This record gives sequence, C-alpha cells and structure tokens, in this order.
Amino acid sequence: MSLATAPRLLVAVGFALALSACAGRYQTPTAMGGDDDDAVCQGRGLAVGSPEYVACRKDRDVQRNAALARSDRRQRDLGEYMLNHPERP
Repeated sequence: MSLATAPRLLVAVGFALALSACAGRYQTPTAMGGDDDDAVCQGRGLAVGSPEYVACRKDRDVQRNAALARSDRRQRDLGEYMLNHPERP
C-alpha cells in the first residue's frame, strides 16, 4: 500500500464508522414482518378509529415489543454465556 492511498483508506474507514453510528440497536422497527400496522388492520376490514381497529393496532404493538424483549434477552444471555464460558468459543 502506497503512502498516497493511506489517507483515502483512513477517510473511508472514518466515514464507515460515522455511518454505522446512525444504526442503533434499540431503534424500534416501523413495522413487524415488513407490513404496515395501519395497512394490516385496515386489510382485516376494520374501520379506522373503531374499537376493533384500536385493539388490532395495540395487539401488533404488544407483539412487536415482546419480540424486541425476546431479542434483547437472547442477546444478553449469549453475552453472559460467553463471559462465563471463555474456553468454548
């Protein structure tokens, strides 16, 4: 690697690090399963603002939060396992 390409490489690495900071672990996804909550509930024939529609949106929100909690718990459990068992990669 020549001395002329080293600054370019450093700039590229710095840019990649700055860009990766935009992706946070704890960002809530906008939809579950690639579907829009509004579209899913309306697709079930529920009128916007009706009690059934509100319950549908609430159920999807509860499911999403439960999935995030399971994911966080699995990640934490894996980290703890790795700390407690360093001999086994």
